Amino acid sequence: MSACRCFENGRALEARALLTGVLLAGGRGQRMGGCDKGLVSLAGEPLIAQGIRRLRPQVAELLISANRHVEQYRQWGYRVISDRMEERYRGPLAGLLAALDVATTPYVLTAPCDSPLLPPDYAARMWTALQDAQAAVSVAYGAGSWQPVFALVAVSVRDDLAAWLAAGEGGMKRWLQRHRPAVVVFPDQPGGWRNVNTPQHLAQLEAEWCDLTGRPGGSSRA
Repeated sequence: MSACRCFENGRALEARALLTGVLLAGGRGQRMGGCDKGLVSLAGEPLIAQGIRRLRPQVAELLISANRHVEQYRQWGYRVISDRMEERYRGPLAGLLAALDVATTPYVLTAPCDSPLLPPDYAARMWTALQDAQAAVSVAYGAGSWQPVFALVAVSVRDDLAAWLAAGEGGMKRWLQRHRPAVVVFPDQPGGWRNVNTPQHLAQLEAEWCDLTGRPGGSSRA
C-alpha cells in the first residue's frame, strides 16, 4: 500500500473516532408539499436510508435530527434528536445545535437527509481540512459555491451557536463565516451536491439514478 493511501486511511480512521454524524431531517418540507423529506422514497427506499448507508461508516455515532415522525425514524436503530422547543423549525442551525447538545465526540458532521450522493471520503476530507487549518469548523465547496449544510463543527462552539439563535439570527452560511471555516473542495463529487427539494428534483434524480450510482432505480413516492 502506498504512503499516500496509508495516510488517507489513517485520516479516515481518525475522523471516524472523533466525529458524530447527524442527518438533518427536521424541516417542514414545504417545497415538497409538506412531506417529511427523509421518508420520501428514492430508488425504492427512503432518503433517510440512503443517507444512513453513506454517512454511518464514516463516523463514531450517527444521529437523526427530526421534528416529525420520530417513532418512524427510530426504526432505523439510531438516536433521534429534535430541535430545542424554542428553536423548533429554525432550519439546519437548530438541528446542528441539538446535535451539539448531545454529542459524545468533540466534533459534529452534518449532512441533509435529502442529498443521497454523499461521497465515501466526506468525513476524512472535512476532518483533514479542519486540522490542517487549525479551524473550529470546515464547510464543503462544490458546484461553484459553498454548501453550508455540509459542515464539520467543533462542540466547543455550541454556546456561540445557541447565543446566535437566541438573538434571532439565522443562516447557516453566515454563522459558519463567523468562525473562518476551512473550505473543502470536492471537485470529483459525482452528480454534484444534488438534493431533493421539490417533486421535480426527485423525479429528475430518479431518472438519473442508475447513471450516477450504477444501481437501478425504483418508483418514487412520498
